[in-house]
Amino acid sequence: MYHIIELFTSLVADVQVSPRKPLERVLLVKGSRLRAELKPYVVESVHGPVEVTDLLFENGCCIRTVPFACLTFVD
Repeated sequence: MYHIIELFTSLVADVQVSPRKPLERVLLVKGSRLRAELKPYVVESVHGPVEVTDLLFENGCCIRTVPFACLTFVD
């Protein structure tokens, strides 16, 4: 299911357009609204476990390991 999310902070992310192409670096600006499917999971950091998500877009692009602390649901 696709959700509309809004970013709390600006962040630099690597977009995976295709598994065969190199990652593209993009700047996601604070306040941006994106429509994406979320795939949440937990990763271990030096400060303990962190909840993150992969953002899967309708055009097939993907941004991996975006912290949930950086986004909120609009809908």
